[in-house]
Amino acid sequence: MTDTPKILLEEHLKTLKLPTFLREYEKLARQCAAEGLDHVQFLARLVELELIDRERRMIERRIKAAKFPATKSLDSFDFKAIPKLNKMQVLELARCEWIERSENIIALGPSGTGKTHVALGLGLAACQKGLSVSFTTAATLVNELMEARDERRLLRLQKQLAAVRLLIIDELSFVPLSKAGAELLFELISQRYERGSTMITSNLPFDERTESFGTERLTGALLDRLTHHVNILEMNGDSYRLGQSRARKAHG
Repeated sequence: MTDTPKILLEEHLKTLKLPTFLREYEKLARQCAAEGLDHVQFLARLVELELIDRERRMIERRIKAAKFPATKSLDSFDFKAIPKLNKMQVLELARCEWIERSENIIALGPSGTGKTHVALGLGLAACQKGLSVSFTTAATLVNELMEARDERRLLRLQKQLAAVRLLIIDELSFVPLSKAGAELLFELISQRYERGSTMITSNLPFDERTESFGTERLTGALLDRLTHHVNILEMNGDSYRLGQSRARKAHG
């Protein structure tokens, strides 16, 4: 019969969804008894462990939901390789206050200058700050929007994407979009305007974008939405990937 309270306690902890409590309470009770701590100090420690663990699980869920192609942090980015990029600006953006203000980011630069790495790093920082993130390439996003339109579930997908706090669209303008694709992308960015933040990486400067979005009018309208509250990251320079690969060869 002596085990009954323990079994009941464990059942209650499972019902309350307190897995860290369940896993740690016995070990922590022994530790606190050895240190001469009272029941309030024991409970305070146990609750703190549960909260830390819960936060970690929530961050993991947000990272999984973001669908990053790889998990990269800004700590592993070599800012010296891209001297044109303003390191202080990027670290300030990692605080995510721009997302609270529903501002946008456009990272511009040729292929291989680390735009995707910076986008992944800022996306990870947003997940760690408790914000919802979704990562996609422009081509994938446009295909998904067109498929959803054909299958009559466009409204649902638009609502879903409009609700995300940070939408990262990688590789915009690498491939010219069809007129229908460009219009769907414009519609989505308009829906997110001043409601959520959008980060775009692109290899094309603004004045060369007309063919990417089909028409000059659409390009102008899209840029108006994106650049109203915008932080621009200039990443022109030698290829970051090429530099990394050369450095690896030199050390090898």
